[in-house]
Amino acid sequence: MKAFKKKLLIGALSAMVCCSFTYEAEAASYQGATNQAKDITKQDDFKTISGNKHTAVDYLVFVNKTHKLPDDYEAKLPLITVKNSFGREFQIEPETYRHFEQLRTVLKQKGIQIELDSVYRSVARQKEIAAEFTQKYGADYVKKYVAVPGYSEHHTGLAVDICLVVDGKIIDDNDEMIAQKEIFAQIHPLLTEYGFILRYPQGKDNITGYSYEPWHFRYVGKETAKKINDAGLTMEEYMK
Repeated sequence: MKAFKKKLLIGALSAMVCCSFTYEAEAASYQGATNQAKDITKQDDFKTISGNKHTAVDYLVFVNKTHKLPDDYEAKLPLITVKNSFGREFQIEPETYRHFEQLRTVLKQKGIQIELDSVYRSVARQKEIAAEFTQKYGADYVKKYVAVPGYSEHHTGLAVDICLVVDGKIIDDNDEMIAQKEIFAQIHPLLTEYGFILRYPQGKDNITGYSYEPWHFRYVGKETAKKINDAGLTMEEYMK
């Protein structure tokens, strides 16, 4: 789910968003120089920050508003530290990142620039966020806008929220992202080829529990992604 925007921090946030930051500083540096994305899909470029690169990952781990992440999942999760083109650091599961970079490269060749916006977020960090916003805005606000710790896909390391860069401008506001229909119409058909699914598709709110999020991709592996996509299913329906 999309991370908290600057407008959230002043009290006006779109529904179903979960914690983010703005890109004003990064945008300034982007405007001043051409940032060629570093190819860090090679295993040697990975910096493991927890877990083991060879740990078996459950790419079908299922998390939503009613299904909690397994209590021991994070302890076994291999993570790497990566940067987007603006220098922001993220933590992500290695195979997820490798396939994301492949997707990103293909899109760049088509004139579409996508960047990481929100990826792994620990259960502990989610608890801190909930506490911080409870103090700032109250329990009702947190219940409405902040994912319950342990129930967010961002704990898995397999979920990727992207932002777009269009004509040198970073687009990460939820409403502005949804308005980029032509761009996402080119992105979404390619997801399956790289093992991703659109986690919260349009018109499936009553099944997924979340509104349409064209920016939220979930890595499940190519074979599973094809099955889900070909059948027109959500992950909830596939996992039944």
